[in-house]
Amino acid sequence: MRVLARRAGYVLFLVLGLCATVQAGRDSFEQRMQPCAACHGDQGRATEDGYYPRIAGKPAGYLYEQLLNFRGGQRQHAQMTYLVERQRDDYLRQMAAHFAAVQLPYPAPPPARVDTRVLERGEALARQGIAARDVPACASCHGAALTGIEPAVPGLLGLPYDYLAAQLGAWQQDVRHARAPDCMAQIAQALAPADIEAVAAWLAAQTVPVNAKAVVEPIASRLECGSWAPRP
Repeated sequence: MRVLARRAGYVLFLVLGLCATVQAGRDSFEQRMQPCAACHGDQGRATEDGYYPRIAGKPAGYLYEQLLNFRGGQRQHAQMTYLVERQRDDYLRQMAAHFAAVQLPYPAPPPARVDTRVLERGEALARQGIAARDVPACASCHGAALTGIEPAVPGLLGLPYDYLAAQLGAWQQDVRHARAPDCMAQIAQALAPADIEAVAAWLAAQTVPVNAKAVVEPIASRLECGSWAPRP
């Protein structure tokens, strides 16, 4: 009940924030994006609620893709769908570019929730994958430093455990989708629950490098992902 009340409060904040922006006649795009702070934190840096990710500094191509996915129903989240369902493509591009340009320091990661053996398993998944199940390493798609690859692959560091585990679970249960071929669905469906716990715990426990940004480098995975290529 407490979580439902908090989410209802977020929706009210979003609606009131958007209305206040319109009524005040503001023309600053940064001011128009202030309602996003209700869930994603000041300037998109994330809040203590582990289910809402940081969006500041993510590649613009990735953020734009996700906004389109919320609008098109490939991702399920009532508040996000409400915010974007009537927005034009060009406005969603502006939103993505705005948050991609925000570069903020990351806080220190919280203490790991699991023991050393689970963290070791998570690191092996992130850096080596599972060859026997045709699961590539996270680093083969998300960059050697796991900070993302331009123009459309996000970093995995600096994200909370709850969010990482929930998204892998959503792909595994056919709730979250991406452009075909949907490689993340293929990967998630090959993971055991213990694998998801381990890799999410290890990623969430990592310190983010200073000035961490998505890099320009070849994607090492042999999988094909429809979301790698930016939208025209």
